[in-house]
Amino acid sequence: MAGLIAACGVCCIISLVRGGKGGDGQKPGLVQYAAGFLNDCMARAYFQIPAFLEDKENGVREGKAVERILTRQFPLYSYLAAGAEPEREKEDAATAELVRRQEGSDEDVKNIDEEHLDYGDDALHIENDILKEMERENNTGSSTERGEAQEEAGEETAAEEEQHVEESGVFEAAAYPAYTYDWSEKWDYEALVSNFYAVDNSTQLREEYMDLNKLLYQDLTVNEEAEGPQILIYHTHASESFIDSVPGDASTTISGAGERLANLLRDEYGFQVMHHTGVYDIERDDAYNASLPELEKILAENPTIEVVIDLHRDAVAGDRKLVMDLQGRPTARFMFFNGLSYGRKNGEITYLENPYIQENLAFSFQVQVAANEYYPGIARKIYLKAYRYNMHLKPKCMLIELGAQNNTVEEIMNACEPLAHILAIVLK
Repeated sequence: MAGLIAACGVCCIISLVRGGKGGDGQKPGLVQYAAGFLNDCMARAYFQIPAFLEDKENGVREGKAVERILTRQFPLYSYLAAGAEPEREKEDAATAELVRRQEGSDEDVKNIDEEHLDYGDDALHIENDILKEMERENNTGSSTERGEAQEEAGEETAAEEEQHVEESGVFEAAAYPAYTYDWSEKWDYEALVSNFYAVDNSTQLREEYMDLNKLLYQDLTVNEEAEGPQILIYHTHASESFIDSVPGDASTTISGAGERLANLLRDEYGFQVMHHTGVYDIERDDAYNASLPELEKILAENPTIEVVIDLHRDAVAGDRKLVMDLQGRPTARFMFFNGLSYGRKNGEITYLENPYIQENLAFSFQVQVAANEYYPGIARKIYLKAYRYNMHLKPKCMLIELGAQNNTVEEIMNACEPLAHILAIVLK
């Protein structure tokens, strides 16, 4: 008899929940009435368990207690009842943890559609023939005079070219831009997005962020008088390695590249840099959650830090390789990356709040411009995704994808020199 009562009760609840989706305004009241009635019946006839009585004594609403019991006993009820909730609230509550874990391993772009993998000539607002000429100049050194002399002398022989490559082993920071943007042009939303950004399918770039004045003219210089570190470099995925990394040798991983970048910023450009080498990606999906408490502690203990750089390497599909010839040296290409805390389907991701999205975007934009002007072709488009990636810690937060899994350690270390230079251009 008790089983029959319970079964009838479930049928009534399911029927009323389905009806509750109508628009007459009365049926939700029927659901509440039925829940109260079934509460009394089933408490006496079927669900005589201490947990229910404890809930009642603690003031838990009786309808909620019944709902919890029905959920345990009849999973179908849970599914149908959830269907009556607003879709936005249901998804946020049910997927918050899943999204946080997805964030932990989802800044790579290897699984994106081919159209999102195109970081070719259209990454610059430059005619292709001009770009090719500037890249040729990059490949033969940073000196304009050298390029002009080579043009006057005509084509070099193969032997002369080989000799020139050998002589170009030392990086020379470009003294002048190879190209300069004309900011007097009309740079509306479409122009900025098409020339500087690759927007992932997971998100949307809102027009309010694409104000050229906010992107280009925000002062990002650091306090050079600070008595403490100004820049923090760390690695959410410190275990990321390259095609010829030596197992067990951290100096040949992305962590080693971070040390190289930190030393260049210190020795060549006079910044005070802290390089944090903590490893948080033993469980990769939880890396951002795992690193956050330690990062917050470091920033609290070092209030002079203004710039936070999370240095990664990307993962690309197929035989694609992110490398170019810069001054006769094989050099990995890199990409600046922003999380927007905004999903294409549901809008703002409130549990991944970032009050510094505009400032983060200005930082990556200005560094991208410097890269395009001084070393054309070395920077891929700025990549935008839905999540936060711990970029809420400071206004000047940056995530950098330096090369990919199929780059060599040499290519990665070579890339640290132009990267340090363009960071210094913006931060000084």
